[in-house]
Amino acid sequence: MAAKIQTFLPSFSVPTSKPKPRFHLVTISASNSTRPSISGRKLRAAVIGGGPAGSSAAEALASGGVETFLFERNPPSTPKPCGGAIPLCMLEEFDIPHHLIDRRVTQMRIFSPSNIAVDFGKTLKPNEFIAMLRREVLDSFLRSRAESAGATLISGLVTSLNLPTSPTAPYTINYTTKNSPRNSLAVDVVIGADGANSRVAKSIDAGDYTCAIAFQERIKLSDEKMKYYENLAEMYIGTDVSPDFYAWVFPKCDHVAVGTGTVRSKHDIKMYQRAIKERAWSKINGGKVIKIEAHPIPEHPRPIRVRGRVALVGDAAGYVTKCSGEGIYFAAKSGRMCGNGIVRASEGGEKMINECDLTREYLKEWDAKYVNTFRFLDLLQRVFYGSNASREALVELCGDEYVQRMTFDSYLYKKLARGRVCDDVKLFMNTIGSLVRCGDVGTHMKGLIL
Repeated sequence: MAAKIQTFLPSFSVPTSKPKPRFHLVTISASNSTRPSISGRKLRAAVIGGGPAGSSAAEALASGGVETFLFERNPPSTPKPCGGAIPLCMLEEFDIPHHLIDRRVTQMRIFSPSNIAVDFGKTLKPNEFIAMLRREVLDSFLRSRAESAGATLISGLVTSLNLPTSPTAPYTINYTTKNSPRNSLAVDVVIGADGANSRVAKSIDAGDYTCAIAFQERIKLSDEKMKYYENLAEMYIGTDVSPDFYAWVFPKCDHVAVGTGTVRSKHDIKMYQRAIKERAWSKINGGKVIKIEAHPIPEHPRPIRVRGRVALVGDAAGYVTKCSGEGIYFAAKSGRMCGNGIVRASEGGEKMINECDLTREYLKEWDAKYVNTFRFLDLLQRVFYGSNASREALVELCGDEYVQRMTFDSYLYKKLARGRVCDDVKLFMNTIGSLVRCGDVGTHMKGLIL
């Protein structure tokens, strides 16, 4: 499930139209000249999982000189259960061709528990939109590009990971393929990009995290009904559709994705799905369900994301934001950052790396760049998703143009920019006022101030 709204984050700068090279260029450097060289070969890396995180990691590794193997268990045409929204900056930063986009959403409509609707998108510039894609299309493209960069794609299921017996001994990847049930591959470095139920994470005892469950139906509508969703996506909030998250209707090429998610009451997910379909019934009735999907979504980063010469990225690391549920951009970004970090530390695949290298070149850089964003969205979820009264306050605030500008700037560009202090103070006071009017200020006042 992808994120659509990151309410009240600071605004971000607009990317330039300056052309980029096909592959992400990396400046190779090393902080430890005594790192052991690898004789007669290059550093060998296995990337487990061929989604945005794994494919981006594999492309960075292969184009940087590391011998790279990318494992993907599903065939290229298998759909990924996901809302499929990506921010505008990702199209340029990751060179995503525009022909892969199903819909260019310029309007969000958010519905409160009492069905008050607020249109979200008044501040968008003419060239701005949220790109809606199908994950099976995006993932296939990214995997193919990683192959073009030099990665070897292995269509198989990784069953286990054998840990090394010494600091420089190899990891052994055990996997099955369609034609062979028992295969193994020895590698120097492993990147786990295998989702919320990551086997790589379990192999290194990376710790558990809380997961939400997302449930989604793809519903094919008539051409007439699809016109309504031509450039519109909808979000619904309320305890009827989710006790702690939101429900959505997102447009695709010839259908809509209708779904919901929850952490607290996973066993009731089908009840919440029925509720969102009832809320949106006048717009989707008569449609045909063509696909039903369900998947786990991590609620916070894992306790351990690097151990030995193994690193976790994407959902396996827990990089899905609270409040909005965004994961695609952060998955691809973490994969690329990890791959580039390995290239730097290994001096283009010429030298062995260790845990300190992964921590310095990947983990510390990631946390410095994004940890505050994740914490802030966690706070927003606790403040505004605790009760229907606070959800009503959230929708009321979404009508404010300053809120909309800050929200879309933050989501679309992912680069912090300064807001005006006077407007931020006014927003804070308006937030308190909305909570007071909706009768839910008492339990959330402390959280807002903190």
